[in-house]
This record gives sequence, structure tokens and C-alpha cells, in this order.
Amino acid sequence: MDEIGIEIQKVEPTFGSVVTEKTALYQELQEEDLYTKYKKLSRHLELLEIQESYIKDEQANLKRELIRAQEEVKRIQSVPLVIALHRHSNALVDILPPEADSSISMLGKEEKPDVSYQDVGGMDSQKQEIREAVELPLTHFDLYKKIGIDPPRGVLLYGPPGTGKTMLVKAVAHHTTASFIRVVGSDARENSPAIIFIDEIDAIATKRFDAQTGADREVQRILLELLNQMDGFDQGSNVKVIMATNRADTLDPALLRPGRLDRKIEFPLPSRREKRLIFQTVTSKMNLGPDVDLEDYVSRPDRLSSADIASIVQAAGLQAVRKNRYVILPVDFEEAWKQTVKRSDETHEFYR
Repeated sequence: MDEIGIEIQKVEPTFGSVVTEKTALYQELQEEDLYTKYKKLSRHLELLEIQESYIKDEQANLKRELIRAQEEVKRIQSVPLVIALHRHSNALVDILPPEADSSISMLGKEEKPDVSYQDVGGMDSQKQEIREAVELPLTHFDLYKKIGIDPPRGVLLYGPPGTGKTMLVKAVAHHTTASFIRVVGSDARENSPAIIFIDEIDAIATKRFDAQTGADREVQRILLELLNQMDGFDQGSNVKVIMATNRADTLDPALLRPGRLDRKIEFPLPSRREKRLIFQTVTSKMNLGPDVDLEDYVSRPDRLSSADIASIVQAAGLQAVRKNRYVILPVDFEEAWKQTVKRSDETHEFYR
């Protein structure tokens, strides 16, 4: 018990010593009067109660220590073992739980998204292309087989941020019976048919160069593993890979070649017609005042993405809530427009 600061000396009593002790106590009680016997027995009983309380406290401490030790053993024996190293000396600092590894926590398949095509305003051509590349091969593969062509193995969605790439992927997954997985790997084959979605692919699939640091080498190792995994999916399989990026110009050419990413779909900023459809879709369930003219905001020349429009509408609703109104008025839209448009212009200028 030295680990918890308890020093216990074991003294084994003999039968003779116990008999002698009890005999001496009995003789003392026989020789004394009744009141003295009562007082002595009371003190002896109090001492026994104190000893009992002390033993119970020590038992509780030992149980807590045992539970802590068992949890520590399980954590150390967890597979895979995740450790924390010192940045400079690489000395072992701590042993981390498995959930600390982001790559492990991302491996599970996700629930089917509840986004439909009707929830995505505009983007008619993008919807058509992604349905032909992903949805139809999973739902009507025999059509491609009869024609004699192979469906695309992978699809790349590229364009400025906030143009609806992720939203459209969720809509495709909603209209199929496929599992929705966010990381490429063996889980896709086990859960076939499956749609694998890798967002921000430019973070791990940039153009290769002479690696100078361990981090660069790790990124290139991940890229090679990604390419090998994609080559392992047959074009006739029920596994479809969708990747999204804001910077397609930074991707490695080996990833973009036909046979891996056969279909590349651009998501530009919405046109005037698409702006109108997005405004109508986003505001369809909102309580707008009769003076709100959405066409006024559609006709403005500011460059807006789908996310910008949704942000403007949301901010207008918050303005009405702040002023304790149940109806959204034009003044709310004007205030929301001022808050959003300047910030969005600076963002889109970076991706031009």
C-alpha cells in the first residue's frame, strides 16, 4: 500500500495471546463494581467504533485506487496506442485516449443526410452532372452496362467557398441507399454501396515536392495511400468517391487524371437567375413583410455565394428578433446586407 501513502504493519496474533488478553479483561471486570465495568466497556465500544469507521474509510480509498488503476491499465493497453511527444526532445509526455486521434474518430459512417435537391436552390447543371456521375450508377447501373460504358469512379467539385458543394453532396446521399462515409478506406467496401466524401481535399493532396520536414513527408504519404485506395475501387463497384476543394489548381496531377477523378464539376458564384432561386428557397419558410422585394437584392451587382445569401437572410431574421417583431421588414434586409456583403467581397477576391 506504499503507492497510496499507507503503511501497514502486519502482526499475526497467536491463540495464546488472544486468550490471555480476554482472560485478563474478564478478571478485571469480575473484580470491579458494576459502574466501573460499564464505563470500561463503553470506552472499549467507542474504540471499536472508531476502528470500524477507520477501516471503512480505508476500504473506500482502496476501491477508488483500484478503479483508477484499472482505468489506467485499460488506457495504456488501448489499441492503437496514441502518445504525446515533446516538440523538441521527442520525449514521451503522456498517453492519450484513442478519441484524441482525429483520423480514428472520422472512420465511422455517418447517418444519411436529410437534405434533398429541393433544398438546394439553383445549380441545375451541377445537379444534373453529379446525378449522372454518382446517383445513377448506384441506382441504375444496368443502364451503363447496356450502353457499354463505365460510370465515373470519382468526382471533383471545385469552386469558391460557400457555393453549395457540400450541400449538393448531402442531397445526392439522401436520394440513394448508399452509406455516407467521410474517409476513404476499407470501411467503404464493407458498407457498399457507399458514397465517400472528402472535403477540403487540397489539405492532403497538394502537388508533390521534395519534402523538407516530417510533416511534409506525412502529407505525401497520405496522398500516396489515397491514390492506392482509389485504384482499388473498380469502376463497376458500388463505391463512389466525391472530393471537394476551393483550390483545384493546387491538387496533384496524379489525382486529377482520368480513371481516378473522371468528372470535374465547377461551382461558380451564382448567376442572377440562380440568386433568385436561392433567395426563394431560403426564404420559403420565413415570415416576410409585404414590402420585402427579393428581386431588389437579386438585381444588385454584388458577388454573392449561396452561403452569403443564406447568411443575409439569417441575419435579417435575427434583426427582427432583436427588435421583438414577428415579421421581417426591408430595413432588416438592408442591415443584414451591409454586414455580409463587404466581408464576402473580400473573401471572393482571394479565390478569383
